[in-house]
Amino acid sequence: MKPFIQATLLASLLIGSQASARTVSDVEVTEQLSVANQTLQLNGAGVRSKFFMDLYVGSLYTPSQVSNTQAVLDADIAAIRLNITSGLITSDKMHDAIIEGFESATNDNMAPIQPEIDAFMALFTAEIVEGDQFTFEAQKGLGVTAYKNGEKQATIEGEAFRQALLNIWLGDKPAQKSLKKAMLAL
Repeated sequence: MKPFIQATLLASLLIGSQASARTVSDVEVTEQLSVANQTLQLNGAGVRSKFFMDLYVGSLYTPSQVSNTQAVLDADIAAIRLNITSGLITSDKMHDAIIEGFESATNDNMAPIQPEIDAFMALFTAEIVEGDQFTFEAQKGLGVTAYKNGEKQATIEGEAFRQALLNIWLGDKPAQKSLKKAMLAL
């Protein structure tokens, strides 16, 4: 009987540890993210795909669990992380997709934040390869600090820009509805 109990306990521990790990499309998604001297929790993660191909894993980190876009916009800090899973994503394709996202997020009125968008887009001139990771730390009232593979690239100031960037993935016309749903853990 004793070996049976030990085997049962071992099995439950293994199952429990697998359940706490988050793997999305073969990408290990961290449960916590430290940004701006604050620890954020994984709110949700999902896959951005196009034409049946996975392009990246997008994850949302917030101070506490939220289930709607307004709560993310109202938070003092939030972060979106993109883990590139496809070699088909190039700098040009990323540029075009983000511009399209800003168009949707601003209802085709990018003019008020065009200088910020231009500065942000300059971050995507270097080659993008499968395995690259982008993190966008969005601080209310400050703007967005962008990181590539853990290295700080730039801070783009402006609250309107911060909201527009978050709305690319979480707004009324998101990059992909299923990704928005997964990031908001709906």
